[in-house]
Amino acid sequence: MPREAAFETHHQRYEQWFETHEAAYISELLALRPFVPWEGRGIEIGVGSGRFAAPLGVQVGVDPSPAMLVYAAARGIEVVEGTAENLPFAEGSFDHALSVTSICFVDSPARMLAEARRVLKPGGRLVIGFVDRESDLGQNYLAHQAENVFYRDATFYSADEVARLLLDAGFSISAWGQTLAQPLTETREIEPLRAGRGQNAFLVVAATRSG
Repeated sequence: MPREAAFETHHQRYEQWFETHEAAYISELLALRPFVPWEGRGIEIGVGSGRFAAPLGVQVGVDPSPAMLVYAAARGIEVVEGTAENLPFAEGSFDHALSVTSICFVDSPARMLAEARRVLKPGGRLVIGFVDRESDLGQNYLAHQAENVFYRDATFYSADEVARLLLDAGFSISAWGQTLAQPLTETREIEPLRAGRGQNAFLVVAATRSG
């Protein structure tokens, strides 16, 4: 079964997550904000329902789930159906790219990053947000993976693994940020962005297309 099937079937449940965990969602948004360029044409790879692309000013979104794209379009995103490993755009189409928690759902993260590099202009920025597998939250997701309709087919990565994937794909890493120090069930307040990685669950890495 394709990994997007859960999002297609349970799109209302997906949307509800952001309402239930509003403080965590806003914490993630605020962590991403300093790294996503204000100017230029951007794309979110795995745009989902547009919960990140819209408030961060990313104009274009690609996703394999038609149900998700309906939400994203309603939030003002220019949507295109497609997969991260085969982006339907010409080389050098974008100034920057965003991907939030999508790397754990693709069949090939290496192919995803190769495609991201291809559609970025030279010097273009890629920003990835993801849950660190080595964090307490990442370990909790792993422990209960079979019970979660979204994460049962996911592959979680550590910060070191994502860093290696980026370097192998021809990116240079410029900065790391992190947030969510508390378990989701205990996150009641918006948490700040902290520098670096290794202490919090949600990581942001900014990388530049080399060459």
